[in-house]
Amino acid sequence: MKLKKIRAYAASSNCCSMRNKIFIVGLVTVIIAIGVMVTNGTKHSVPLDEIIGGGPPKDGVPPIDNPKFVAIAQADSFLSGSDPGIALDINGGQRFYPFQILVWHEIVNDTVNGKRVLVTYCPLCLSGIVFDPLVNGQRVEFGTSGKLWNSNLVMYDRKTDSLWSQILGEAITGEMTGARLAVLPSDMMGYENFKKTYPAGLVLSKETGAARFYGQDPYGDYYTSPGTYFPVGKKDDRLGEKDFVLGIIVNNKAKAYWPEAVKKAGKIEDRFEGKTIIARYEKDIDAVRLFEKKADGTVERINPFGAFWFSWVAAHPDTELLK
Repeated sequence: MKLKKIRAYAASSNCCSMRNKIFIVGLVTVIIAIGVMVTNGTKHSVPLDEIIGGGPPKDGVPPIDNPKFVAIAQADSFLSGSDPGIALDINGGQRFYPFQILVWHEIVNDTVNGKRVLVTYCPLCLSGIVFDPLVNGQRVEFGTSGKLWNSNLVMYDRKTDSLWSQILGEAITGEMTGARLAVLPSDMMGYENFKKTYPAGLVLSKETGAARFYGQDPYGDYYTSPGTYFPVGKKDDRLGEKDFVLGIIVNNKAKAYWPEAVKKAGKIEDRFEGKTIIARYEKDIDAVRLFEKKADGTVERINPFGAFWFSWVAAHPDTELLK
């Protein structure tokens, strides 16, 4: 998959509409707290029958637990300038995770400058999101569950074995149901832009310990063709289903920003839930970033959920949209 094939480039909410505490004796399912249910002893925040198998078993898509990195000069041998990936800068630790590797692994459990990070990618939703993997006060590793919710990656944490939705950044079944992961700043960009922006940066190596056909995308033209491989909930024709958006949550309300509109305008100032949001096209990295403008005029970066429109709207059917 080349960057030019991606329609746009580059945090979470309650995923249930229920808002009352209800206790009904004699039923298998009871709501024990806002947005949390129990069915046959299993805590969950989305209907269990919506969590489906994606084909591979648990960790059948193997996460990378001990990632190796190479310098840009070495990465030039297997990456072209247009190859997309996730760029990360943690206190000067600058790394690039190419999609041609992530498509085969979906999760990288990494440590950058002493800080554990969770790098995630769901090719079905073109969602590359980096989290702070804090679970029960500890930063832990995550794995691939082999399951999907609304065609999106479902992960599990290796501390409690709870299942987590990537597009929500939230545990949807198990002990941690309702808990959320903080989103860390990252950008989806082409390799050439990463090299220009971070010339001393490091690139994820193909030496992953797994035998995979790196450089060949098993999803083919899925990213630009209509339809999804797996069922999703609510659909919305305000954008094309595979238009890329940047989604944010403020006061448990969702809004999506369409990077193509921002790129055309250069900069858009928006009001959402009492906050001033600035969406700005950064030409040097060919990506859109979001910021909150404070009362004193300073700005603070917002770390959104970047994904195909169908994925965001299925998780947040009442989302607002700037396009």
